Amino acid sequence: MKTNSLRQKRIIDLMMALTLLVLLSPLLLEIGFLIRILLGSPIIFSQRRPGLHGRPFTLYKFRTMQDACGNPLPDERHLISFGRVLRNLSLDELPALFNVIKGEMSLVGPRPLLMQYLNRYTPEQMRRHEALPGLTGWAQVNGRNVLSWGEKFALNVWYIDHRSLWLDAKIMALTIWEILKRESINQRGKATAEELLGERN
Repeated sequence: MKTNSLRQKRIIDLMMALTLLVLLSPLLLEIGFLIRILLGSPIIFSQRRPGLHGRPFTLYKFRTMQDACGNPLPDERHLISFGRVLRNLSLDELPALFNVIKGEMSLVGPRPLLMQYLNRYTPEQMRRHEALPGLTGWAQVNGRNVLSWGEKFALNVWYIDHRSLWLDAKIMALTIWEILKRESINQRGKATAEELLGERN
């Protein structure tokens, strides 16, 4: 993507993120209140994730999981009904709009994965970090969590090679459709997606 397009993309990200935060502020407050009542504190789940060129940043999401002691756990058994609704509607992702405003994420780009996955990528797969991570991406509108890791990485790299403002607009429109369909959210037996083991495993 050319420098001018990157600047335009950043302006669009900033304007849309600020607009969404203002328009959705009553919803954000209501979700936060319900999480506090149903799950307790903390309301926000924060975790270090690799961003542009693999540089770490702190990702913000609404907390959706807990164990018997109130600790978040990445397992379907601990994803209560309220948390499942937030995930199915992608409402748990809304706090990441603050990451977009801070310039750590974009509205569209490869989804930020876990820090421990960095040393499991092939050089080709590592190219996903040539762009800012996104709230949604090409893989999310082409199968989401039912895709294999290989398919996701192939779609991520395809996006890196073909990204444009037009493609971003298309992905945003398709994302709304995918959320309304509420399909491809989970892999069978998993709350989200299976662990990435890397080619060596």
